[in-house]
Amino acid sequence: MKDMGEASYILGIKIYRDRSKRMLGLTQSSYIEKVLKRFRMEHSKRGALPMRHEIKLSKKQSPKTDEELKRMSDITYASAVGSIQYVVQCTRPDVAYALSVTSKYQACAGEAHWSAIKNILKYLRRTKDTSLIYGGGELILEGYSDASFQSDDDDAKSLSGFVFKLNGGVVAWKSSKQDTTADSTTEAEYIAASEAAKDAVWMKNYIQELGVVPSSAEPVVIFCDNNGAIAQAKEPRSHHRSKHILR
Repeated sequence: MKDMGEASYILGIKIYRDRSKRMLGLTQSSYIEKVLKRFRMEHSKRGALPMRHEIKLSKKQSPKTDEELKRMSDITYASAVGSIQYVVQCTRPDVAYALSVTSKYQACAGEAHWSAIKNILKYLRRTKDTSLIYGGGELILEGYSDASFQSDDDDAKSLSGFVFKLNGGVVAWKSSKQDTTADSTTEAEYIAASEAAKDAVWMKNYIQELGVVPSSAEPVVIFCDNNGAIAQAKEPRSHHRSKHILR
């Protein structure tokens, strides 16, 4: 085994360090440039947001005529989703929500869905140099959870999202559709917080095994912006609106 020195790239992720500031950064700018060229978006306009607020996607926008089916069959929608997924998984939590919304239409993608994917690529073109930065923050793991109530136009299900920070940078994140249909914003937020708590338990155990974070023995704080969900988590009394929740 030969020591090749400090790593500068790993799996398409550039690693850079500033020892004077005790900072480390991760970026996928080169990989994003390759993705843009693959889908002929390297000269596109630069998007301001990964998904515009007014965009509403559903299966109703899937191809209906033979002409539309033929046109969409020539578009590598699933390949684009997979390419963006790798960016989201490694360094770009800011694109997680947009991808979770668009990825479910891989088997029935229409023009509107493809337009939303291209909008993500335009945003990545503008922000290709965005990095995850670590250093300067406290070695305390903390999480944030949120939910969008019944935002799926196809089945009225809600979306969960959470993010965890450590040492000034984001270390874990997720955006996904909930398995059950929530009947209220409180229930949707409670489900999202529950999903975040599951990840928090795993990360806490993992960090304790590493033995490098002094605060790993302390409880992980998860922030939630719904008073009803917070009350339910702190004092889970029996209630007819939450009797289906197993504790």
